[in-house]
Amino acid sequence: MTDTATTTTSLNKFEKFKAQKDGLAIRDEIEKFAALGWEAMDEIDRDHRLKWVGVFFRPVTPGKFMMRLRMPNGILSSSQMRVLAQVVQRYGDDGCADITTRQNIQLRGIRIEDLPDIFNRFHAVGLTTIQSGMDNVRNITGDPVAGLDGDELYDTRELVQQIQDMLTNKGEGNPEFSNLPRKFNIAITGGRDNSVHAEINDLAFVPAFKEASGEKSSQSPIPNPQSPIFGFNIIVGGFFSAKRCEAAIPLNAWVLPEDVVAVCRAVLEVFRDHGPRANRQKSRLMWLIDEWGVEKFRAEVESRLGKSLLPAAAKDEIDWEKRDHIGVYKQKQAGLNYAGLNIPVGRLYAEDMFEIARLAEVYGSGEIRFTLEQNIVIPNISDSRLATFLTESLLERFSIDPGLLTRSLVSCTGAQFCNFALIETKNRALAMIKALEEDLTFTNPVRIHWTGCPNSCGQPQVADIGLMGTKTRKNGKTLEGVDIYMGGKVGKDAHLGTCVTKGIPCEDLQPVLQDLLIKNFGAKLKQEALLVGNC
Repeated sequence: MTDTATTTTSLNKFEKFKAQKDGLAIRDEIEKFAALGWEAMDEIDRDHRLKWVGVFFRPVTPGKFMMRLRMPNGILSSSQMRVLAQVVQRYGDDGCADITTRQNIQLRGIRIEDLPDIFNRFHAVGLTTIQSGMDNVRNITGDPVAGLDGDELYDTRELVQQIQDMLTNKGEGNPEFSNLPRKFNIAITGGRDNSVHAEINDLAFVPAFKEASGEKSSQSPIPNPQSPIFGFNIIVGGFFSAKRCEAAIPLNAWVLPEDVVAVCRAVLEVFRDHGPRANRQKSRLMWLIDEWGVEKFRAEVESRLGKSLLPAAAKDEIDWEKRDHIGVYKQKQAGLNYAGLNIPVGRLYAEDMFEIARLAEVYGSGEIRFTLEQNIVIPNISDSRLATFLTESLLERFSIDPGLLTRSLVSCTGAQFCNFALIETKNRALAMIKALEEDLTFTNPVRIHWTGCPNSCGQPQVADIGLMGTKTRKNGKTLEGVDIYMGGKVGKDAHLGTCVTKGIPCEDLQPVLQDLLIKNFGAKLKQEALLVGNC
């Protein structure tokens, strides 16, 4: 199958068990697993193959699984949210949901014996978990306010759905793309502020115009030969891992919107058939690009595509600073608004989910959207209903105007539910931000991201201040600590930050963060600010 891994002996253990049984085969065994119970399952089925249908065994909560959905462009309906709420409600204190940094949602507390019923409930409302884990394409991200934003250049929703349908056979499972060398991330943005963090994806499409050169497009007719044509520049190879983190690089290619799905297919076919499979720590797309060079990789993609790719446009249209979509904003549709609710560290419980579904139905069109910052957007709120919407008690907890640290806070799952995490993150992050906001005043948001381990699910490298969990020593004892990253930038001129300090014990972190915020981000102690004001 691959250039770099052609014999059984050169394959890593994951490739060997994938060769024994395709992960998608697990779909036909769900009833059997539910009857057997999790302790009687084959370990590879339980620990790995279940991930092909979005079910994740968690050693830190044995018997209580996590489920990951697919939410293309982060969009779901109130009826879908209500079903998700019903699922987690069943598990009492163990049940909750987390919005992820890929506009997705993960459910916690799931029991294996309930899987058949859960999948039936999902199917009834058009939800799918297929190919959401392991060596598959993860949730495809698009602009959170696609179709709402009056300044957008392209509405990404349909393209994102088309890509998902191609990859997953419309949610039924697609063996063509269920055995990649490693996970794969795709993002497409049609706005000016890079709301999808394109640079950290294996494959991303960013808006760009090219001058007309005689070619015509069914979707983009050229009324004037001199008018620029809209399309996308392509970047490839961005990823985070424990071993290496890289920003995506230009492919020197530009495509029309109608060619995006075919390009995705071609890139994935090249990665599937030629990507390295011997060392799992060196199997993301960038390792293949390193080996081949970007020109050879581009030529192979063109071969699969069946035509040459046009050179990239001279510049892309990412010329705004990143927006967080928190607050109330006018939509392009006259008389309508969208409201961005801050969901601290993305954590939801059943009662929250029922209430969000209700608000979306009563005040909007029943649509709910997730953002990459783990927050929620409720669109299509009419001018006449907006004032009443703003009086809803849920907005006291999920604010449209949170503190300047709270609104930008991101956190991975942490040690509470994830066996990879070296520290607890979500609860600690909330407590730390509350304390800092009590002591300091700010003039601008500061993006603080927490991640529990070097796998970087919390994306500390794109934050103003990134905190990566580690173990550290103090007074002869091993403690939970963090490595501190700084300098990450999103939006225009996005780039990754770097580690500036290692091994700070979490118990000593608050004064360190306070000092960083004062020296680097213009924060002031409230007592000092009060004294200045009195003068």
